[in-house]
Amino acid sequence: MMRSHPGAEHPLLAGPILRRVEPTRVVLWLAMAQPWPIRLILRTASQPEMMFLLDPQSPQLHHIQAGAHLHIMLIDVALPQSLPRDCWIDYRLEVQYEPNGPWQDLTQHCPDMCYPGREMLGFKIPSKVQGVWHGSCRKPHHDSADGLVIADTLMQRMVQEQSHADLSSWPAMLVLSGDQIYGDDVAGPMLRAIHALIEVLNLPNEVLQASEIPSVDSAQQLYQHTDSYYGRTHLLPRDRVNRSLKETLFGGVRKPIFTTETAENHLITLGEYLTMYLLVWSPVVWTFIQPEMPTGLSASNQALYQEEQRIIDQFVEGLPQVQRLLAHLPVAMIFDDHDITDDWNLHRAWEETVYEHPFSRRMIGNGLLAYLVCQGWGNHPDAFPHQMVDPLTQLFQQPGDGSYDDYITQLLHFESWEYTWPTEPPLVVIDTRTRRWRSERAAQQPSGLLDWEAIGDLQHRLRGQDAVLLVSPAPIYGVKLIETIQKIFTWLGKPLMVDAENWMAHPGTAEAILNVFMHRKTPQHFVILSGDVHYSFMYDVELRGRVGGPDIWQITSSGLRNEFPKKLLATLDTLNRWLYAPRSPLNWFTRRRRMRIIPRKPEGHADGRRVLNGAGIGLVELDEAGRPWRVRQFVSAEKGIPFERMEHHSRWQ
Repeated sequence: MMRSHPGAEHPLLAGPILRRVEPTRVVLWLAMAQPWPIRLILRTASQPEMMFLLDPQSPQLHHIQAGAHLHIMLIDVALPQSLPRDCWIDYRLEVQYEPNGPWQDLTQHCPDMCYPGREMLGFKIPSKVQGVWHGSCRKPHHDSADGLVIADTLMQRMVQEQSHADLSSWPAMLVLSGDQIYGDDVAGPMLRAIHALIEVLNLPNEVLQASEIPSVDSAQQLYQHTDSYYGRTHLLPRDRVNRSLKETLFGGVRKPIFTTETAENHLITLGEYLTMYLLVWSPVVWTFIQPEMPTGLSASNQALYQEEQRIIDQFVEGLPQVQRLLAHLPVAMIFDDHDITDDWNLHRAWEETVYEHPFSRRMIGNGLLAYLVCQGWGNHPDAFPHQMVDPLTQLFQQPGDGSYDDYITQLLHFESWEYTWPTEPPLVVIDTRTRRWRSERAAQQPSGLLDWEAIGDLQHRLRGQDAVLLVSPAPIYGVKLIETIQKIFTWLGKPLMVDAENWMAHPGTAEAILNVFMHRKTPQHFVILSGDVHYSFMYDVELRGRVGGPDIWQITSSGLRNEFPKKLLATLDTLNRWLYAPRSPLNWFTRRRRMRIIPRKPEGHADGRRVLNGAGIGLVELDEAGRPWRVRQFVSAEKGIPFERMEHHSRWQ
């Protein structure tokens, strides 16, 4: 099942992930087996080498111990001299295993982390953003290509074809707009690997005081339970609800709290969420474990496990390239629902049910804690003060006690997950999950993706900008027919059946976000980067009756390793083109009637299709004014599919 714990032979568990770079600041995330001293070296062709000695007591190295052999670190270095823009900057991380001992390059344990011909890791700080990789929805056991592997293959080709000093086409960043992990949809072999890695890293045994499962009051008892694999729907909490006369007469029924249809292996504990991040980002941790199929599975689950194992093995083969990509590009991240659980905060009834039950509240808290230390922390370190981060080491040593649950309560009310990067144009990332506009009229009506206060904050962040890269996990301008279907199911009281989470689902949010674009001080150029939907498309958006903008482009790339059912999407796309043709009266019943939505056509689709279905990654290239001059979706390293502008605006939606 496992090997000996990691040590000096493999000090690096995950990373380094380049999180944020500015001329006077470098932020890196990594996970290590022990908190050894680290030395960061920065080298350019035009400046003297800069060196920073970092140990756990250094104010520029923030350290959280999550287990005996899991130390999560954020390097946040303020530079005494500004780094140059538009040129290559080498960097190296070195570790000192013994006091006064030699310093050793961390990449020696991962020989493929540097690109061919390079001896050091590196990055660029562009004066203007010229290119952005972006994508979302990376499910390890989806049988498809991995968009991050595709991007790394293209980056390697770029390194080999261009000079060290040039690399003029090097993208400015990688934007991951949600579902970096799937906490609610986990393959059996992945869950088995998670439990093996928890044992290797010797993570603390979480107390599950709120569990309703007989004889299960700790994480270790959960892992050994007969329903731990492919049976967690029987272990997850259920709630007594009364939503009909029949249910009231018979005393109510017990209904699942979590709405996902793939909860058989839903993550529950803090250790499970933390180790899944390591397993989807790092090839190293897979070398510590040798997970085997658990005993006691049914014949059908054994067959499913073997099929999932084939796909997971393929996924792991690409992780060295994923590790390399994340070490060379600043990575901007934001959560969507699957980072925590499906339908997270979909509507007020969901929130009241989930957060009032102590066990489901703990599960959400565990997922959000893991997001904090693995994703959110590096996006905007200034948003997480010492008094918020410093207690985590102590809390992680005894997860589940009273102080742990108190911290979760505070975290659930935290409202600073959004952030802005000072690039040119600026990257503005919004949180569409925790600051929702809840319906006061009906508890089961979908919540707005931002409440009025959050939209006001967004408008303030946009003011004075000429152009902006706006990251919204869900597309602001989606496929109208699909949104209409979601609205119909919402009228029928079944929003959970169709994942009714779009910007137009809540009238207050819809009106407010559209008014942001129509405000007289709004940016002239909006590039909206989205994911979530498991297909890709691009729209040009114009305001009816207004000359001179703003210019809006909705660019959606999804998924990195996920896809929409092919036949269903083809049918919906065709019906959408017919029902919402230019002269269709249905257009005037939409909330976007003041705008013209002009779809672009994916190259090579002679049937008129407007959406592209295929796992991969998007690349947006911008001109000097921040306008997209070329947008491609790469479904393989050899095939970049451009979205072509229509010659005639005869296909307005």
